Amino acid sequence: MIERFTKSRWAIFVVGMIIGMIVLVACGASAQPAAPAATEEMAAQPAAETEQPAAETEQPAAMTEEAAPPVQTGEGTLAEVMARGTLKCGIHGSLPGFGFIDASGTNSGFDVDYCRAIAAAVLGDANAVEYVPLNADQRFPALQTGEIDVLIRNTTWTLTRDADLGLDFTVTTFYDGQGYIVRAADGFESVADLDGGTICVTSGTTTEANLADNFASLGLTYTPNVFSETPESFGTFVDGACDAYTSDKSQLASLASATDNPSDYVILPETISKEPLGPLVRANDSDWHDVVAWTVYATLQAEELGISQANVDDFTSDDNIGVQRLLGTGDDDLGALLGLSKDWAYQVVKQVGNYADIYERNIAPIGIPRAGTLNALWTDGGLMYAPAWR
Repeated sequence: MIERFTKSRWAIFVVGMIIGMIVLVACGASAQPAAPAATEEMAAQPAAETEQPAAETEQPAAMTEEAAPPVQTGEGTLAEVMARGTLKCGIHGSLPGFGFIDASGTNSGFDVDYCRAIAAAVLGDANAVEYVPLNADQRFPALQTGEIDVLIRNTTWTLTRDADLGLDFTVTTFYDGQGYIVRAADGFESVADLDGGTICVTSGTTTEANLADNFASLGLTYTPNVFSETPESFGTFVDGACDAYTSDKSQLASLASATDNPSDYVILPETISKEPLGPLVRANDSDWHDVVAWTVYATLQAEELGISQANVDDFTSDDNIGVQRLLGTGDDDLGALLGLSKDWAYQVVKQVGNYADIYERNIAPIGIPRAGTLNALWTDGGLMYAPAWR
């Protein structure tokens, strides 16, 4: 019985093996025709790989079309000013000492001289400037829309202006602070004496907010009399309609100096804010920002080295490496890094002067001394300082 069962199992195993082999042969035969298709796919693959480099060759062209901001291609305000041959500079048109028309009909002032300095640096001609007088409300839109290349109009550097207007401050040219001017005959001696009074102020400036903050912090009340133009606002105070006029102290001294009797007015001792003033340019134009900033620094570096408008030619043969780097008389060509000529800083000092020349010519005559103030050189206890010239 056992032998019959064993023979039966062996027979089944053999039959199964035979059937399995038949199936394998049949599957192999059915798969055989697919081989040429696979061969065709393999043959086609090199063609696809051959086409791929063509796609990669086209890719850089697409990237070039997408990456076309002016700054990256060398375009920008610097290139525009050079191509135009003139600098469009926004200024104050009626502020003695900073920006005004003098008796000869010429634009004059501290800010005006910095317009001229930039033109000397970029164009080699301090007179190649188109001056655009602007009031406080007009100044920022004029720069934002490209009406002017740079704004140098006693404008205070603040966080909100720097971050929110699409504009960049460059460097402080004058450290100022807000105060109040009153009539000497009224006997006011401090801000507290103005409680309940009427204060004239110009709109579109930091002075409006500073005025409100100052009176609120002291628990005082006042009535603001607001005007869009400085001459109208100050003139209303002079006419007696306001007890005081408030603005940057430099502006107060400037306006008082232009009256018939400057001694009729007194600037109160309190300084209620920080008002760093300086040039502005459009944001994201680093080449132009650098040119404007380093032009200001050139006037400070020249003063620190003892180089003035009167003696600059005496230094052209000086072997001091610092002098040579500034004036472009040595081997180093720092001007090329700014896109300017090698002697650009020499042109600034020769045609306009150093910082002291500019200050003494414009600010000192309106009664604002420099000695002992923040506007003195750092070596004299002030904040005026040029970065390393190398």
